[in-house]
Amino acid sequence: MLVEHGEQQREQVIRHIRREWPEAEVSSYDPVLRGTFSPEFLAQGFDAVLLSREWPGGRGVEWLQEIPSGFAPVIFLSGEVGDDVDARYARGFGAHAVLTHANIEAGELIEALHSAARHQGLSRAALRMAADARDLQRFGDAFIRGYRRIRRIANGVVSELFLAESEQAGELVVLKVARDRMVANDLDQSFKRFLQEYEIVQRIRHPNIVRLFDLGMSDEHAYLVMEYFRAGDLRRRLRTGLLPRDALTIAISIATALDAIHAAGILHRDLKPGNVMLRDDSSPALIDFGLAKDALLAREITDQGMIFGTPHYMSPEQGHGEPIDARSDLYSLGVILFEMLAHEKPYQADTPMGIIYKHRKSPIPLLPAAFAVFQPLISQLLAKDPQDRIPSAAAAVTALRALAEEFAGTEVAA
Repeated sequence: MLVEHGEQQREQVIRHIRREWPEAEVSSYDPVLRGTFSPEFLAQGFDAVLLSREWPGGRGVEWLQEIPSGFAPVIFLSGEVGDDVDARYARGFGAHAVLTHANIEAGELIEALHSAARHQGLSRAALRMAADARDLQRFGDAFIRGYRRIRRIANGVVSELFLAESEQAGELVVLKVARDRMVANDLDQSFKRFLQEYEIVQRIRHPNIVRLFDLGMSDEHAYLVMEYFRAGDLRRRLRTGLLPRDALTIAISIATALDAIHAAGILHRDLKPGNVMLRDDSSPALIDFGLAKDALLAREITDQGMIFGTPHYMSPEQGHGEPIDARSDLYSLGVILFEMLAHEKPYQADTPMGIIYKHRKSPIPLLPAAFAVFQPLISQLLAKDPQDRIPSAAAAVTALRALAEEFAGTEVAA
């Protein structure tokens, strides 16, 4: 892994590495865009971490000082003078080697990487032989090799979510592990949903859709390995308040993702803030395709006429178990956009059925007067009859971008 903001510096280091190892995988980590490492991250999937001296707003020695025990060997890329202050600090903080970044020599770099790789190989072997090694690869009732368990994130009725570090992916990931054991020769509902989600995401591969790394079975439990979002979901972001331009940026990304999945013959059917995750650079990604309807796979997880989804965000037709199409997901997008602007959901009631009733019978809600410019689009997205709604996700993207241009530079808080 190479922690460096400057493109020219990255290319120089990668060029030296590839001369020695043409097939080497070098993962670039921009500290300006992605921020500091998660404290649980040990970089165990890497032979070494090359850490730049400084970048706008940050210094490598400060990162090195916070690196936890067990982290991969760090090769510190110092300034022009090999014995400068930062270089001395880096050695004191445990850097495996210190090199001069400005005039880096290929031979010196390769020698340091060889040394780091040997050191890391011994460390990995020691970890595998440790008394608690097997326990650290246990996720609920399933032993899953190649992942280091960090902590349980959520404990649901159907599945458990764990934060883990993947040696193969070289990053923190989330493992979704089914609670129920598989019966021999029988694909249970949880595995069918995991399989559908994996096939959908692997087929689309869109920047605003979660990345999935693996799907498997262990100790008769299905598991799914997915991208970890340290910034959390849109629910958390809603609690901090959003500027109108930020709400529009998020809505555009969601609509763009919907356009991609609808083009592939897929309906999400459970679009809500909890299923919109945020990456370190604040870009959103849709997750949870377990309830999705995939025409290409011809696999329907839920029974016809069954009500599924989340009442606050369901279209009137979905809430009443009627046939739905892509415009149902667009209704859910309208609810999310309304909530981002108004700081409240469009309909409230004491029971889920009360909310479902209001989605069909109550008037389309009005935004606060300060956001009247958004009302025509909200009214189109939240039309009771799908025929009156904006016709497609592509059309929604166009409308949202037009609003973003009109609202550019506005500093009024939503």
